[in-house]
Amino acid sequence: MKPTITIEYCPKCGWLLRSAWMAQELLTTFADDIHAVTLIPSEVAGRYTIKLNEFLLWDRKREGHFPEPKEMKQRVRDQIAPDRDLGHNDR
Repeated sequence: MKPTITIEYCPKCGWLLRSAWMAQELLTTFADDIHAVTLIPSEVAGRYTIKLNEFLLWDRKREGHFPEPKEMKQRVRDQIAPDRDLGHNDR
């Protein structure tokens, strides 16, 4: 079964659009490699995490900032298809 990416975001902080943009970027890049990208409004203020199944790829508080699409695509690729070339995202 293909993996699912879950983006949990704080709706009170207004991060829905950021989450939807990241979901669109990941769905565009990994259309054949993932099952779905799910957006979950968090009940925890300030939360912005991205998981691949249960594996935590990104935690805004831990990392100290939001991910750029390029670095998130690289992290997803490293987990699901390490030999895949991401073109300009690898430069």
